[in-house]
Amino acid sequence: MSVPATRVPPWWPVVAVVGLLTVSNVMTNRVLPSPAYVPWGVAMTVLLLVAARADGCHWVDLGLSRERLAPGAAWGLSVFALVAVVYVIAVSLPMTEGLFEDGRVEGTGTAGALYQAIVRIPFGTVLIEEVAFRGVLLAMVARRLGVAWGVAVSSVLFGLWHVLPSWGIEETNPVLSDTVGDTVIGPAMAVAGAVIGTGVAGVVFCWLRLRSGSLLAPMLLHVATNSVGFLVAWIHLGGG
Repeated sequence: MSVPATRVPPWWPVVAVVGLLTVSNVMTNRVLPSPAYVPWGVAMTVLLLVAARADGCHWVDLGLSRERLAPGAAWGLSVFALVAVVYVIAVSLPMTEGLFEDGRVEGTGTAGALYQAIVRIPFGTVLIEEVAFRGVLLAMVARRLGVAWGVAVSSVLFGLWHVLPSWGIEETNPVLSDTVGDTVIGPAMAVAGAVIGTGVAGVVFCWLRLRSGSLLAPMLLHVATNSVGFLVAWIHLGGG
């Protein structure tokens, strides 16, 4: 007796999710005012989860099962502490302290810095990015092509997600400006570096998500790299 072939789900839900993320990326980077950043990110996160559930993904597929919260927290807090230590060492060394001279941080008051680190970054950036790329897209593509392709596709898209926010980033940091040079292709080089770097980071985040079984682990790593990095740069530049 022949075994019936497993039916592969249609691809249009994946295309719809990518389209939704494209619209969200343009809105947050080019259209919406700053106060709308966090509410928009939370709303988009809810829509993404609804789409994934409608596609047949279970909470465990998305890394959101309660049973995996403890391992996710253990992995996440470990890498959080590791990133914090690396940042403290890096900002203390003459050869790397220039990396923290970020013009986007300079001049931020205490309340503004705390808002960035505790609210805007975790709930406006990390939440939607981890749910979208290490949760929804990883699960939806894995259902169709397997986990390896899920990691690859979600990581490539995560890199492309950073094209708009990284455009002009070389103007905010003297080290980066010196690296790409004052040329016409400088901005393109900076964007290419950001896309490649975040794409590789996406693979690491996916590994952590799969190893721990929980989305909480890459979320905590993401908060560490962004929020702790922001606070270290803020303190390095004199605080408020």
